Amino acid sequence: MPSAEIDGLTIGYEDRGTGPALVLVHGHPFDRTMWQPQIDRFSATHRVVAPDLRGYGATTVVPGTTPLSTFAEDLAALLDHLGIEEFILGGLSMGGQIVMECHRLFPGRIRGLVLADTFPGAETEEGKAGRRALADRLVREGMKGYADEVIDRMVAPYNTHAAPHVHRMMCATDPEGAAAALRGRAERPDYKAVLRAVSVPALVVVGRDDAYTPVADAESMHALLPDSTLVVVERAAHMPNLERPEEFDAALDAFLDSV
Repeated sequence: MPSAEIDGLTIGYEDRGTGPALVLVHGHPFDRTMWQPQIDRFSATHRVVAPDLRGYGATTVVPGTTPLSTFAEDLAALLDHLGIEEFILGGLSMGGQIVMECHRLFPGRIRGLVLADTFPGAETEEGKAGRRALADRLVREGMKGYADEVIDRMVAPYNTHAAPHVHRMMCATDPEGAAAALRGRAERPDYKAVLRAVSVPALVVVGRDDAYTPVADAESMHALLPDSTLVVVERAAHMPNLERPEEFDAALDAFLDSV
């Protein structure tokens, strides 16, 4: 797997295929391999880039607090390094919020948005406290207990084929990296105005049984975006790209054709 040394950070990433660039941003607490089915499929028609975010996978862990703006700036620096000026940008969960932050910071580079199982609102006071408490717990206890608790919300219990990969990614994540992201995400801004201003096509995808970001959240984003398509993936929870890759990929394929 290639890596790049950028501003004192080692960034691990996958870069496969040729054609228009499709950049995929993983969620928390995962790594670039959550996009493996999509990398395998879409690298036949696109240049697919899937980075490990700061603190995850093969990318440098920086303890403390990592705001979404830092993740977005890291992404822009990697794409500069790779010589990619324009791209279609997709993300799931926290990755979707990083996509929104990227559109806030450098909208002119983005040709299309894919927002999967994510939410544009700022964190509530209760939510901020919960994220900070979880950050402290992960540093104190490690990842496995948390992974065991949430696996049935990340992946629907009936999608047993996807659970081992998701659980493995969670357990392999560095607790300091996960904690830094949680603290940063607690302070995220509200992105509703950003979505209203999007001038490129967007695809909003959600698993029907997602308990973290329910279908109602996806419908709200779809309503905010001026030019968007909403796809609800049946028999999937928070990770439809892994739980139901054929259905997810069909929606993404149609969207890429339209862009």
